[in-house]
Amino acid sequence: MRSIEIQVSGIVQGVGFRPYVYTLALNENLNGWVNNDDRGVNITLEGHDKNIKNFIKELKNSPPPLSKIDNINVTELELKNYTSFEIIKSKTTSNKSTIISPDMAVCNDCIDDISDNENFRFKYALTNCTNCGPRYSIINTVPYDRVNTSMSKFVMCEDCHAEYKNPLNRRYHAQPVSCEKCGPKIALFDTSNNELKKNIEAVKELANKINQGHIVALKGMGGFHIVCDAKNDKAVEELRIRKNRPTKPFAVMFKNIEQVQENANLTFKEEEIVTSKEKPITLVESKESILSSNIAPNIDRVGCFIAYTPLHILLFEYLINPIVATSANLSNEPIVRYKDELIQKLGTIVDFVLDFDRDIINACDDSVVQVVNNELFVLRNARGYAPCSLKLKEKTNKKILALGANQKSTIALAFEDNLILSPHIGDLGSITSLEYFTRTIETFKRFYDFVPDLIVCDKHPTYESTKWAKSQDIELIQIQHHYAHMLSCMAEYNLEEKVLAFCFDGTGYGDDGNIWGGEVFIGDNKFYERVNHFKYFKLLGGEKAVKEPKRVALSLLFDTYSIEEVLSLDNPTINAFSSNEIKLMHTVWKKGLNAPLTSSLGRIFDAIASFSGIAQLQSYEGETGLQIEMAYDKTIKEFYDLEIIDNQIDLSSCIKQIIKDKDATLISSKFINALVELIVKISKKNDTLPVILTGGVFQNKTLLELVIDRLENLNKRYYYSKKIPLNDGGISIGQIYSQI
Repeated sequence: MRSIEIQVSGIVQGVGFRPYVYTLALNENLNGWVNNDDRGVNITLEGHDKNIKNFIKELKNSPPPLSKIDNINVTELELKNYTSFEIIKSKTTSNKSTIISPDMAVCNDCIDDISDNENFRFKYALTNCTNCGPRYSIINTVPYDRVNTSMSKFVMCEDCHAEYKNPLNRRYHAQPVSCEKCGPKIALFDTSNNELKKNIEAVKELANKINQGHIVALKGMGGFHIVCDAKNDKAVEELRIRKNRPTKPFAVMFKNIEQVQENANLTFKEEEIVTSKEKPITLVESKESILSSNIAPNIDRVGCFIAYTPLHILLFEYLINPIVATSANLSNEPIVRYKDELIQKLGTIVDFVLDFDRDIINACDDSVVQVVNNELFVLRNARGYAPCSLKLKEKTNKKILALGANQKSTIALAFEDNLILSPHIGDLGSITSLEYFTRTIETFKRFYDFVPDLIVCDKHPTYESTKWAKSQDIELIQIQHHYAHMLSCMAEYNLEEKVLAFCFDGTGYGDDGNIWGGEVFIGDNKFYERVNHFKYFKLLGGEKAVKEPKRVALSLLFDTYSIEEVLSLDNPTINAFSSNEIKLMHTVWKKGLNAPLTSSLGRIFDAIASFSGIAQLQSYEGETGLQIEMAYDKTIKEFYDLEIIDNQIDLSSCIKQIIKDKDATLISSKFINALVELIVKISKKNDTLPVILTGGVFQNKTLLELVIDRLENLNKRYYYSKKIPLNDGGISIGQIYSQI
């Protein structure tokens, strides 16, 4: 006979861990108890050595589906001769470290419940269990008990309470458990805040409105969606007008995987991710379908996801077509959580609002992913995946808060051996988004009783996160943007060795005060050296150049040709300006008036789009990159020359070749091939170093897969972030890793 104590840490609360342990202990004839505390799950077991070993083996190999075990610590105890196994009350310690579970899509068992007219949850749109439903979005603090969630005001009826108290039921201690009798209620409102319908009748009426071509708001798990019929050209175009969103793609929600397959070409891996328990928005190849051509203009991809809450499932029973489902927010603002706020801010965009009275405490957007090299590649880390955690090799002696970047903002925390990344916050371009940013900081401080000893932020002096950091009376360290990109990838793989890092993105504040974005570093988690970079060029008009690729292209022409030669060129860039405008721009370029220097490869992609005639203006970040990728032809093997002169990557020869080529497909293909050759050339020069590929440019699936293929053929070790976004969403993780 043995007596042991087991401490389990990780995502082990709100995922059915205690009933799982209870059932496992009964199966192995073991006595003792299990409970939660602020650090995780505690188990005391007494029984035969063989049964205890079986228990531990099963715990390690087959834990509950939503759990993620980081550590299992076993300690021998003296026998106390327990006579049964019990689940005992949670306790609170002074050391909070349990990881908060992300929100999860509805499970098949709950779908069966709402579809069964004999079940008391038949057509109840907020059904959930320990294997699915809201977690992060409804929790105030740990431990994850009902009293600490937005469900605390709902008193369970006898039927729900019986399930909640039964350790053998899958709703045992499922904190949001409820039914139509005792739980949150659904209601449909007009934009004057008048209630129109309740419960399932509200869902039916909303479906009618969508089928009729109306634009509506629908409350999801972590915030509201703006929704319309994805087949209705008029409705989709009207949504673009109302939301002032000319071409940025909309995500489309489908009833099931079969409906996705009717409208998109999916690989086996993509199908697996679309139907996974996370059910993220997955970028896949679109095909000729019933969907409106206004969903994703000018590109061959569509962001697909399937109904992931019981409310969505029920809605689709009455819908004719798939729906556009885009985040309900104003530009540069976070997703809206409350009906009244939605009506106030978006009442001119939507016609009706479907709400329910379970509060969203922590907003959480939809995750966005794609498949690269047959593996999951996270672009926006949110519902289903975040909060997420990494385990450090050693415990840190400081509590560290990292504030990320200004775009695709996230925060990260480090304490003990935990490194925790928040869900996607968004761009800090408004007062509301800054409030969301500071609220997220307070949320995570509350989760872990976390008071930072050290804050780490970006070097950019005008970032809102930098200003906030400097307003705190706490030790502050600023880390260069692209070094943080490199470190975020190193953190995901726990690398500490010297690496060769290609840090390619749109904008980042450089050590010399210029705008970096085409950098090659050699370094580790304690130092970096900038060994190559794209030769600086001027952004004509500063921020304006980001939205007008023709300005970037013209600047590069001024670097390469005389003004007379530029005026004589026959090229789409030149044709986008009058001769007087070109002369004026040349004066601006020559004098450096509002023309900051940059090495940004993201902006160079903009210029290529202009040179090739693909786009002279862009309405959203990365639009030109997507269109160049769409124009790529894999049968074209030629590439432009990118010379390295005095460690600078010089575009002059490349631009002269581009001007001679007239075909957009040829230009796009040769340019992407040129980047691949450049990376390979520099990698060969630094042959002993593993390669890091990081920054938003590597969201270009074609470029990334081509580079990976070449590096594998050279037997080069390479790394790129998969679970942590390699765009600015991963910056906060890298900032912390610099201090570990």
